[in-house]
Amino acid sequence: MPYDRLWAIAHDAAKSDGSAWAACQNFNRGAQSPALMAITAKLDELSETITLRHPARPDLTVQPDTESAALLAWIGPLIDPTRAQPAQVFRLDGRSFTDTPFASVSLCSHASHDAVETLMLRPLQTERWRGNIWFEGAAHWEEFQWLGHELRIGTVHLKVEERIRRCKATTANTDTGIRDVDTLKALNTLGHQDFGIYATVTQTGTIAAGDQLELV
Repeated sequence: MPYDRLWAIAHDAAKSDGSAWAACQNFNRGAQSPALMAITAKLDELSETITLRHPARPDLTVQPDTESAALLAWIGPLIDPTRAQPAQVFRLDGRSFTDTPFASVSLCSHASHDAVETLMLRPLQTERWRGNIWFEGAAHWEEFQWLGHELRIGTVHLKVEERIRRCKATTANTDTGIRDVDTLKALNTLGHQDFGIYATVTQTGTIAAGDQLELV
């Protein structure tokens, strides 16, 4: 998807130079520094300028390719001081720094989200799951039966590759950046730690809000 994880912030213990895909362990992330989960971003595609907001930081409008020092300085106070600290801003055109070693998009079900809320006995922000595409109409956890199948949304065709095994990032409140619920414990009561599915794009095209998702 355009601009999805185009940039990533590598920490000072990274074993990557940014020239190719690298595993998430090379980057500062919400699983290790939950405060990061409260960042919201708005992108101006024309200028490739991002406006970042966080409840504990002043707003920042920055061009990551030319103003990386300002970006690193802004994000530094949000990083757990016991963890590796932000060091470089990487950009990976044509591939993106996905969580998977293959180029992927993530799909999440509103019904499955509702099922987790029922387990937790409280509402949860959908942003905790960081899904690219949200869909409704399927039964909860039905998406796990789609592995290996092709999907069509708009003019895009996707192949479902994997379930998404979740990490501690989902335990953080995306309004505050504070860990407030044990989503992983809730998922494990179901015999797994998964939410959502990864898919690869087999035919490029366009997607719009309200497009129908179909198994093909």
